[in-house]
Amino acid sequence: MSLASPPVPAPAAARAAAALPPAIYLLSLCSFAFGLSEFIAAGLLSGMARDLHASVAAAGGAIAAYALGAAIGAPILTALLARRPTRQVLAATMIVLALGSVAMAMAPGLGVLLGVRFAVGLAHGVFMAVASHAATSLVDPGRAGRALSIVWLGLTLALAGGVPLGTWLGAVSSWRSVFAAIGALALCGGAGLLWAMPRARQQAPAVSALASLRAILRPPLLLAAGVAALVSVATFSFFTYVSPFLLQLGGLGAGWLGAAMLCFGVCAIGGNLLGGWCADRADAQRSAVLALAALALNLSLFYLLRGQPVALLVLCGSLGMLFFALVTLSTMRLLRLAQQHCPGSDAVAAGLNIAAFNLGTAAGGALGGMLIVAFGLASIALGGALAALLAMLVLWLQCRKLDAPL
Repeated sequence: MSLASPPVPAPAAARAAAALPPAIYLLSLCSFAFGLSEFIAAGLLSGMARDLHASVAAAGGAIAAYALGAAIGAPILTALLARRPTRQVLAATMIVLALGSVAMAMAPGLGVLLGVRFAVGLAHGVFMAVASHAATSLVDPGRAGRALSIVWLGLTLALAGGVPLGTWLGAVSSWRSVFAAIGALALCGGAGLLWAMPRARQQAPAVSALASLRAILRPPLLLAAGVAALVSVATFSFFTYVSPFLLQLGGLGAGWLGAAMLCFGVCAIGGNLLGGWCADRADAQRSAVLALAALALNLSLFYLLRGQPVALLVLCGSLGMLFFALVTLSTMRLLRLAQQHCPGSDAVAAGLNIAAFNLGTAAGGALGGMLIVAFGLASIALGGALAALLAMLVLWLQCRKLDAPL
């Protein structure tokens, strides 16, 4: 006689299989808080410069300081913390964000603000690396891409909705109150993680910090990180200067510009989820190659259709969708390469991906500036398209070398 429990009705079983652990959504909330801390500086820059008696150009260093911290913290600090329990590391990064946000809200001068933002950027890099690994560990392999996309969705929502809301709050109140609110959100997110993250996953990995640091230098991981950096170069060599491109070459007014940014943000959310769905499929590598080809085409069309306002709106939306889909695909790809070539260094691989995207963003902005000086504003679209094609070629060659299916 069978002692098995009665079978669960099919719809209920499907819902149970589709459900993700609460910790995944709390990780997304925390990534939203970190994303808001990073991106909101752009919307508050004028008020910060005025209040701290600095030029807007000098205050812009607050953005660079944060990105530099994230680029360093993601691979290096994550490797050094390899033996620490995941739950403990995540909670510690949220404490750094909470305290750092309060310090930013109380900063007496620009120097203090820059130092604090660099420190919070370090914590940001560690959080996103460890959270990416934790998300894929909390679910079965068939849903790892979906879980990862939910975590990264927090960053996308911060860019699409959090920044406009925070900018408005800074206008009606002050930029200091925005950072204070981020600090409160960080405390709530950290408390939620302490409740939701399973203690059983606090076991220290067998991989040492030195071995984790060596994993960063593995050629397959470095090449994959290079592809991720090129994706960011392709996107931000254009997107850094999207406002003058749309206003001067596209002939768009301020209202159209706002609509274009809204299209980018809304479609970026869809791209996040699309990337997670593609990452869980057997042909994820092919999806990444096709997405890079589509990114190159998208940027080329910006050049060809720069006088068509409606077309530019559509292209802004598809740019956001393609970029954020590639972010999820690239992160998942590096995690899987780490599992294959250096098991136990998954979080460091995710950190390497984050560093690559941050460095690519900075390099893309520099490349776009050089293209504008040398060839004019319209050339940034073609420069971005060439970078996307180069990324596609490198990915295709690496897949062939590793005998990965396309």
